[in-house]
Amino acid sequence: MGELNKMRTAPMPRLVFDMSWPLMISLLVQSLYNIVDSIFVARISEDALTATSLAFPVQLLMIAFSVGTSVGINAILSQSIGAQKKEETGVIATTGVILSLVGTLLFMVPGLACCGSIVRLFTDDAELGELCRQYLSICMIFCVGTFIGTMFQRFLQAVGDTFSSMITLVAGALTNIVLDPILIFGLLGLPEMGIVGAAIATVIGQWVTAILAVWLNRTKNPTVKLKFHGYRPSPEILGKIFKVGLPTIIMEALGSVMVIAMNKILIPFSTTAVAFFGVYYKLQNFLFLPTKGLGQAAIPIAGYSYGSRNMKRVDELMRVTIPAAAVIAVVASVIFFAIPGPLLSLFSASEEMLSMGVPALRIIAPTFIFASVTTVLGYIMSGLGNGMINMLGTAFRQFLVLIPCAYLLARAGGIQSVWYSLWVSELVAFLYAVIHSRHILKVLKEKK
Repeated sequence: MGELNKMRTAPMPRLVFDMSWPLMISLLVQSLYNIVDSIFVARISEDALTATSLAFPVQLLMIAFSVGTSVGINAILSQSIGAQKKEETGVIATTGVILSLVGTLLFMVPGLACCGSIVRLFTDDAELGELCRQYLSICMIFCVGTFIGTMFQRFLQAVGDTFSSMITLVAGALTNIVLDPILIFGLLGLPEMGIVGAAIATVIGQWVTAILAVWLNRTKNPTVKLKFHGYRPSPEILGKIFKVGLPTIIMEALGSVMVIAMNKILIPFSTTAVAFFGVYYKLQNFLFLPTKGLGQAAIPIAGYSYGSRNMKRVDELMRVTIPAAAVIAVVASVIFFAIPGPLLSLFSASEEMLSMGVPALRIIAPTFIFASVTTVLGYIMSGLGNGMINMLGTAFRQFLVLIPCAYLLARAGGIQSVWYSLWVSELVAFLYAVIHSRHILKVLKEKK
């Protein structure tokens, strides 16, 4: 019960720090799955790097389904725990596991049946397509680790145990990092597997995370207990899960759609432009993940506070998290602006990629400040049971405004003009999130 007492009574700055730093570290380490894959794959060839960039949207879709569903579970599980509804807590957790298995099948079956057809949607180049298919099919067929690992991590986070959640992700990421060079280049007597080895290393890392997350829940989380015996699906609980989770799924999936659309806009310029955008997106995600960790820590705090009818704690949460997110964004912006060349060189960047990418990263860097506020507000509103701010804020950032602007600027001003579309989309999303979050808080306070 110590974690729950912390959620109820700890000073908000300390509570946010205690819950967010393990999430920040775990997300940063988890991001190394794609970063490390790309660094090693780039040493095979630029075509291999481009192939993983083309596969990345499908990986983002898997993340969208797993994270979106688990965010919905996390939000209502925290509210149920805050309201001390033990029976409902068990039903919610069991529903989460079942939804994770359904999500696994949604990607495993297409991975077995039609992965080649999926790849042909991204490229007509036979050699590039074959590299992409080899990598993507393994990630799809063996994706159960992603879904189960993410769900059981959220069970730990729902009771405030973000440290154990961090341990699961760190273990998986370290496994991936160690296996990548061994399997890609054939070290320690193993055969050289190239891009296939990168996919196998990623999948094994995800399975390690999942197994450890399940074990830690069984041994360290007495509050969240699965109840398969006599379990009956509850339409009311499913409705609550997807009220928060579906907007988050759509929000996360928009990242996949955005990457596909941007690749279509960029590929007429060169395949190097596609490879650069894949590198940028992974770097941006990596540097922006501390903000996501802060936001994810805010979900159970907001949900628990709302479930226990303490809106004052929600106000305190916002006063702590929004300035903290802005500071993190400033640091990320400075890194992108100051050392774009060394960042790109991690991926064996060619002279063409450097000449294109260095000015692009400097153009994009200041937009992180707007994005940080939009992101944290979306997570807090999700914790309060409203996922629309998260979904629409991301829709403005990553699709509804970004893609039309990028298309028009590409036609009007060429490749370097494309990056200014991020300025427009981030500002629109920021204004939307601030205005509508204030309205939601006002309504909830009146209800209380």
